[in-house]
Amino acid sequence: MKTKKLRQVGCGLLTVILLISCKNNTPDITGVNEYPLMTISLSDKEQSSSYPATIEGRQDIEIRPQISGLITEVCVQEGQTVKKGQPLFIIDQVAYKAELEMAEANVEIAEANVETARLNAESKQELYIQNVISAFDLKTAQNALRSAEASLAQTKAQEISARNNFSFTVIKSPSDGVVGMLPYRVGTLVNSGISTPLTTVSDNSEMYVYFSMTEKQVLSLTRENGSMNKTVATMPKVQLQLGDGSIYAENGYVETISGVIDRNTGSVSVRAVFPNKERILLSGGAGKILFPGTITDCIVIPQSATFELQDKKFVYKVVEGKTQSTEIKVLPANDGKTYVVESGLEVGDIIIAEGAAFLRNGIPVNS
Repeated sequence: MKTKKLRQVGCGLLTVILLISCKNNTPDITGVNEYPLMTISLSDKEQSSSYPATIEGRQDIEIRPQISGLITEVCVQEGQTVKKGQPLFIIDQVAYKAELEMAEANVEIAEANVETARLNAESKQELYIQNVISAFDLKTAQNALRSAEASLAQTKAQEISARNNFSFTVIKSPSDGVVGMLPYRVGTLVNSGISTPLTTVSDNSEMYVYFSMTEKQVLSLTRENGSMNKTVATMPKVQLQLGDGSIYAENGYVETISGVIDRNTGSVSVRAVFPNKERILLSGGAGKILFPGTITDCIVIPQSATFELQDKKFVYKVVEGKTQSTEIKVLPANDGKTYVVESGLEVGDIIIAEGAAFLRNGIPVNS
């Protein structure tokens, strides 16, 4: 009997403990809660607009041979920085040097023939004056001189061609830049018709960054500034966000705005220029152009005041002392901390500034 009684007492104590525990864990939904509040007002917001962009070198020059022959020397390495006029490749020179020497010899022969023909023509002229020879003999000598002079001109042209061909055996860089891939090695037979260039020299001292603006944006800027040239001149410095999310250290400037609208996209191509002394930017890369700007008289709220539901953004307004969810629309561009509200809120509205994701409608709020 004692054992049974103790068990009953134990069960009673457990019941009391559970009741007390449940009571302490029950949220107080009848009391008034205190939350950080924010009264909506107008302010100015510094906000950057971003545009997808592609990065290209100032010029990417394909290097191709102008003559046929075997590569006897590769003078550079991939990724090497070169100067204008620096040798890149040497093509077998033996045949082209022999051709040049032969052309030079032919010029000397032709010059001697001209000199002989001129002496003969002058001699015939004197004899004709003295009535020793006929006019036919004089004309024949003069024609021989003209023929020798024409032959000399022809051999000089051949010499120029041979000299050019010989100079083409040394392929030089057409500009300062960086050497690209080298698909051909020593001993490879190349010619002017090869499908893949010997290499590419990229001038990366400055980089062109291309992005697009809508026709509406360009027209608005043009009307505001009076002309396209003035629009370009008054555009602010721009930043470049790289593919890894970092911001490039150097600012750039807008150099040109295309005068042609893409019929497929309705956009206008814009080119910005960025310095690239450290060769951080690479031709063919991608990023985003960041345009600084100020939005005046706008509603700015912290992102912590919002929550999302089915791809829509909401805030909790305080209406008659209780929370009320309200859909808002915000600008797509943001700084990761705040939103610029386009619609859904008015000046004077009071919203919950933090923790919106953990609230619900109808919670009493001490304002």
